[in-house]
Amino acid sequence: MPAPARPVRRALSRAGVVAALVLLAGCAGVTPISDLLANSTKYNGKTVRIKGEVRNAAGLLGRGAYQVNDKTGTLTVLSETASPPPAGTTTGVKGVFQSLFTLGSKSLAVLQEQSRF
Repeated sequence: MPAPARPVRRALSRAGVVAALVLLAGCAGVTPISDLLANSTKYNGKTVRIKGEVRNAAGLLGRGAYQVNDKTGTLTVLSETASPPPAGTTTGVKGVFQSLFTLGSKSLAVLQEQSRF
């Protein structure tokens, strides 16, 4: 009887490892907005992922702009392919970071949306 239990335990162990990796992959790669704004030249033109609460959303004809706040900062997201998500919801966004200009320690930047997660 102990022989069949080993393959089951091994399969469950592997399933647990796979589940943990999937969870870590979902969290990996999200850049805090404060890091983007503080290091705007490092991230300028690069594809990044952010996640936070949607604020100040406005859209028209399937395009829009909205702000995402992740408790470290706020970044404006521009979408050319979809209306913005409703204000107050949490969303993840993958897009190209564009630093428009930096004055002293303040940066004005946007994220050109590629997809949401």
